[in-house]
Amino acid sequence: MTDNNFLSPKSDIIFKLLFGDEKSIEILTDFLKAVLDIPESDYEDVTIVDPHLLRQHEGDKLGILDVKVKTKSKKIIDIEIQVKPKPNLEKRVVLYLSKMVAEQVGAGIDYSKIQRAISIIITDYTLKSNNNKYHNRFSLADETGEQFTDILEVNTLELSKLPETEDGTLLWEWMKFLKSESKEEFDMIAERNPVINKAVVRLAELSQDERTRMLYESRQMLEWDIDIGKQAARQDERYTIARNAIRKNMSIVDVMDITGLTFEEVEALQNADF
Repeated sequence: MTDNNFLSPKSDIIFKLLFGDEKSIEILTDFLKAVLDIPESDYEDVTIVDPHLLRQHEGDKLGILDVKVKTKSKKIIDIEIQVKPKPNLEKRVVLYLSKMVAEQVGAGIDYSKIQRAISIIITDYTLKSNNNKYHNRFSLADETGEQFTDILEVNTLELSKLPETEDGTLLWEWMKFLKSESKEEFDMIAERNPVINKAVVRLAELSQDERTRMLYESRQMLEWDIDIGKQAARQDERYTIARNAIRKNMSIVDVMDITGLTFEEVEALQNADF
């Protein structure tokens, strides 16, 4: 949670309420304009649609996007935010993009009707370590940059790379909003942009709403429980490895090296087993 009772816009729950609500179309549209390179006319009719992705086959996992949008020309946009690193995120993004393409075509396949599927992935950690750009745009292209098709597009926005000094772009302002944690930071960025000011006002309203705060806090507790569970599982795995090493007469120092356990922990396991 941010200070001064502002809930964090990086929370997926708060993010959805800020950008995925019909009452927030102006906020959503301004953010999209900051990220995407599509015709201005596309923003004349921005629609928030059901975030569930259709199953293509029986037994497929049901994909659920944070915010799913359709533009005037029927381009489909997926916006997601990830606070913590997620295994195989890139593969999941490609899978969701492929579903967003496939669901455009009915039984009588008409490829001419397929419109661009775009993913916007916001991370609060470094996703692409090979450059310092906080915004990367990817498409299907060869090594010279020649595009095979623009039907698939991925935009990555990495909050961890956002420079403290403004760069004169609307995108920097929106990224600064998402990254803000204090009332002073929110007030500063709100003064720069009237639409972001509306987002800050909306965030303040959400932060004072009892039901929203309960949802936010419940989600935080769930994430903490998951983290604790993962830590416990890793600790159990290290104990199992240590016990096996002890049974093979490895020294305490060697067991410490391969498991990361302390001397006292290994010694306790050694005494318990023997």
